[in-house]
Amino acid sequence: MNIIPLSEGAFTIDSTKQFVPFDPQSDDLQQRPKGSLLVEIQPFLVVTKKDIILLDAGLGYSHDGVLQIHTLLAEHGFAADDVTKVLLSHLHRDHAGGISMRDQVSGIWRSAFPHAHHYVHRSELQFANSGQSASYEIEPLQVLHNTELVTLLDDAGVIDGYIHHQLTAGHSPFHQVFWIMEEDETVFFGGDEAPQLQQMKTKFIAKYDHNGKRAMEWRQQWWVEAQEKKWTILFYHDIATPMVRPF
Repeated sequence: MNIIPLSEGAFTIDSTKQFVPFDPQSDDLQQRPKGSLLVEIQPFLVVTKKDIILLDAGLGYSHDGVLQIHTLLAEHGFAADDVTKVLLSHLHRDHAGGISMRDQVSGIWRSAFPHAHHYVHRSELQFANSGQSASYEIEPLQVLHNTELVTLLDDAGVIDGYIHHQLTAGHSPFHQVFWIMEEDETVFFGGDEAPQLQQMKTKFIAKYDHNGKRAMEWRQQWWVEAQEKKWTILFYHDIATPMVRPF
C-alpha cells in the first residue's frame, strides 16, 4: 500500500472550537488563549490494489474557490475524481469539513469526491444532525444523505472484504476506527481515538473526549496489538509524526 499524508498545516484550538493557523517556526503558543491545543490537520490517502481511499477529509478550507484538500491531492498527482472510497472516523468539522463544497451560484452543497463511496457510522450522522454539539457543522454534511454515495455502517464489520471498521465511542459518542488489510500489511487509522504518537505511549485521559478513560484504554490496547501484529499507525493530529511502525 502507498500511504500519503495530506497535511493541511498546524492549528491551535481552544474552548471556542475555532481552528487558528499556527506556524511552529514563528508563532508562540504562549500567546494563544490559555488551554489552546496545538494540532496538525492531516487526512491520509491510501492507495491499494482495489481503491484510492481518503481517510477523513480535513477542515474544508479553500483558496480561490479550490478546496485545500483538492490542491493537496493534485500535488501528489491525484484528482478528486480518482478517490473511490472516503472513510470517516467521525464528523467533527476538522475531520469532515472537506467532504463537500458549496456552489457559489446556487448555494447547494455538493460532494467534493463525487466518484467516491462514503462510509460513516449511522448513529454518528444522526448525532451530528441533532445540533447537540458545537463540534459539528450541519450544512456541509447534507451530502451524506445521498444513499447512492453513502453507506451507513453499524458497530463493526468489513467493507469489500479487506477494510475492517469498529465503533469505539471514546472521543465522540459514535466514533469508529479502521484497519485496511492487504496481503501481509495492515494500516490502522484511529482518527481522534489515536490522534498522536505520544498519547499511545502514556496513560493520557483527554478532558475533551466523550469518554476519555475508554479512549485511553483503546490506545493502550492498540499500541500492544500494533507491535504484535505489525501495524502501520496513522496519526491525524501529530505535528511531527504522521505515521509509525512500532515493531
